[in-house]
Formats: sequence, C-alpha cells, structure tokens
Amino acid sequence: MTVEEYNKSVDLYSDGIFRFILKNIKDEDEAKDVVQDTYEKLWIRAGEVSFQKVKSYLFSAAYHTMIDKIRKNKRITNLTDFNDNLGTYTDSYTGLSEVLDEALKQLPEVQRSVILLRDYEGYAYNEIAEITDLSESQVKVYIYRGRLALKKYIGSIEALV
Repeated sequence: MTVEEYNKSVDLYSDGIFRFILKNIKDEDEAKDVVQDTYEKLWIRAGEVSFQKVKSYLFSAAYHTMIDKIRKNKRITNLTDFNDNLGTYTDSYTGLSEVLDEALKQLPEVQRSVILLRDYEGYAYNEIAEITDLSESQVKVYIYRGRLALKKYIGSIEALV
C-alpha cells in the first residue's frame, strides 16, 4: 500500500469506523483512540495490506482493538444483567433514536457489534464473519437473537409513536 492509498483509506473509512466504534462504546474519546490505534496498526502493516482489502482490515482491526479496550476496562455486559433489564424501559418517549440507542446498550457486546455492522454499516454476513472472527452461521444467529432482544425491549413500534 502506498502513502497515497493510506491517506485515501483515512478519507474513505475513518468516519465509518468512528461511528461503528462510538455506537458500541458510547465514549467519543475512546472511539477516537480506537480509530487512531487502528490506523497506526495499518501504517505498521501497510506493506502487507492491499488497498482492495483495506476496508475489511480496518473494520476488523478496529473491532478487535475495541474488544481489547473493553476487556481492559472490564465493561463487558453480563448476560444475566441483560436478561434482568429486558423490557424495563420506563422513561417517556424522547425519540426513536434514543430508544434504539438505549436498547442497543442492553445487548451483549457480540450481538451489538454484529447488528451495527449489518444494519448500520451495511456489511454482508460473510464480511461480518471475517471482521469478527466468527463463522457466518454464528453471525446470523447473533443477529437474529439481537434483533429478538431489541424487539422485546422496544415492544411494538405503535407503542412508541
């Protein structure tokens, strides 16, 4: 990868990576750090990564960097805590976006990540599998379970509007 291609990858993908990480960890400074660490890793391995594969490499590296930071800070959501919080949203309606963000916070890390990659970033199942080091069938299962949990948490859309 040339310096021009590296700079082009920054222009093309840094915003998307930042949005993806920010949706997961909800801390703007941490998200900026993850993006910076990701591009540092790309710079170190620039000779090994082709420009055609750079988007997949960046999202995969960002995902793994984010997971490492979460584990380091011990903020992994416990599944039992998640089950206790299902269906307990009691605040008045403040906007569909806020309700969805709150529902996404309740999901386990893996489910939240695959849903964000699929529904927010538009990745295909096989690309998500490559980014997260899961099998394609595991990705589909996590997306299905995450969507069910979101549906249960939010309830019907008519109740919100």
